[in-house]
Amino acid sequence: MARPLPTRRRFLAMTALSCAAPAILRAAPLLQHLTGPAFGSEWRLALPDGARADRPAIAALLARIDRQMSPWREDSEITAFNRAPDHADVSEGTVHVARAALRLAHDSGGWFDPSVGPLVHRWGFGPIEGEALGWRGMAAHDGGLSKAQPGQTLDLCGIAKGRALDLVAARLQDMGHDAFLLDIGGELLARGTHPSGRIWQIAIEDPRPGQAGAAAMLRLEGQAAATSGLKVHSYDPGGRRHGHIIDPHRAAPVDGDLASVTVLAADAMMADGWATALAAAGRAGLDLAERHGIAALFLFDGARELHQHVTGGAERWLI
Repeated sequence: MARPLPTRRRFLAMTALSCAAPAILRAAPLLQHLTGPAFGSEWRLALPDGARADRPAIAALLARIDRQMSPWREDSEITAFNRAPDHADVSEGTVHVARAALRLAHDSGGWFDPSVGPLVHRWGFGPIEGEALGWRGMAAHDGGLSKAQPGQTLDLCGIAKGRALDLVAARLQDMGHDAFLLDIGGELLARGTHPSGRIWQIAIEDPRPGQAGAAAMLRLEGQAAATSGLKVHSYDPGGRRHGHIIDPHRAAPVDGDLASVTVLAADAMMADGWATALAAAGRAGLDLAERHGIAALFLFDGARELHQHVTGGAERWLI
């Protein structure tokens, strides 16, 4: 399998499947768990015991998304566009995600920047080489993607995994499942309730390097949760931590005291994209989230403890 979409989140997963996960379920009797590879990590599914899911159908759907949008693949649609001088024909699925990414770049004031692939590569985290020429001038239209300048590139890793989560969840519902918790490489989406009748509950891992345990507990009531932070996919040369999340205005890894941000939304793709944008913005993300009504939990690394800030009414889901 070609190296797929890089994991840009700390792994969010379910208890009994991974003890190293930053978002986990509380003890979950009455459940069955299915899992498989996806985008360099795993997909994980909690279903009521006895329910049947079509594992091959889920795997095929995820493989198709990988072939469309993985910058790690030589044969992906996004790689073909990145190498093209001005235009590439791509599938409707890639057009949909690229259009959402470009719209989010505009709405976030550029804090979500799908053109940062070369900067991610420069700092040692991604495969897209070249010069970061910005997202303006790129467009998604029926049948393809276009660019104003040769050398412009798209990196959809900050939003494509959320789209995969939405599509798999829709497929599960088409199969007749109305109660499940789905995790794809760190993004979570819940439908219905736990078989015991309670709301699905997750824990957000302490995002500070070297710290273990949960920093917060959340309820998921039919929505998605996406977390972005630097605990994983970072390195520390000479006492200064650098991570894979790029501040597009400084053209460098994010700097500051924001340790992680979790976004809650009905749409996993937008939760994924906004988590990336708010993490890139750091403290400026608080005002950005409030202006756009984004339900988010920010965890800031204080001198001795974490400090929580919530926006967009996210406190209603805190436990």
